[in-house]
Amino acid sequence: MPARAAASPSTVLVTGASSGIGEALAHRFARDGHRLVLVARREAGLQALAKVLRDEHDVRVDVLPADLAADGAAAVLAASLRRRRRAVDVLVNNAGVLEQGAFIGHGVRRHQRVIDLNVSGLTAMLAAFVPAMVRRGHGRVLNVASVSAFAPVPGLSAYAASKAYVLSLTESLAEELRGTGVTVTALCPGITATAMFDRAAQDNAHVAQLPGILVGDAREVAAEGYRACMAGEVVAVPGLLNQAAAVAGRATPKWLLRRIAGVLGRRVI
Repeated sequence: MPARAAASPSTVLVTGASSGIGEALAHRFARDGHRLVLVARREAGLQALAKVLRDEHDVRVDVLPADLAADGAAAVLAASLRRRRRAVDVLVNNAGVLEQGAFIGHGVRRHQRVIDLNVSGLTAMLAAFVPAMVRRGHGRVLNVASVSAFAPVPGLSAYAASKAYVLSLTESLAEELRGTGVTVTALCPGITATAMFDRAAQDNAHVAQLPGILVGDAREVAAEGYRACMAGEVVAVPGLLNQAAAVAGRATPKWLLRRIAGVLGRRVI
């Protein structure tokens, strides 16, 4: 049976909420009157955002600082919300980290940092919050992946692999949970103007020279993610160029895709 919408207003937990796409998603949910739980490592940024959301949208906003890359952090967060009697209706897994450059140029700790947050942290959040949604018979999950999930990306090898995991897990869970009232959506944006992009541009002159048409707006990405999540769609790719890249990534033979990605990727490493 189709998933039914959670009662409005819902409680929405947004990870990586202090900037970029996470911040834009928080604004988009707040605009429609949803209550927010904001999660990120730095409390100061969360508190500043919470004040803006309360002032602009007159919604309840709770701030829970957490490093979701740490072992057990998701379980601690879930326990804290249970003590507050706050049931999460919508889980937005946006927290993530990017390491760009040649794989052999990074030590194991930098690779592990990507895995700990993008893969392990996201998986732990799903395990901590989705079972309760299923028991209640309603809920929505929005996992922020990337258009890089559709193809190998030399220079972003660990990041792209982590986002491929997010996309695959999302599609698997969407089918597992069909008929339970819980939907799972993967948002797969392309390059987006965020603090993460700014750091990449500082580290790599080739990134800084990308034409503006290739760099998306975080608010537009968030709007598409919000729409797809609330509609219960499984995969959302904002922007025509990114949609074309996603289609090509799935339709092109793997050997050819690797060669094309290699030629392009080696130029910017």
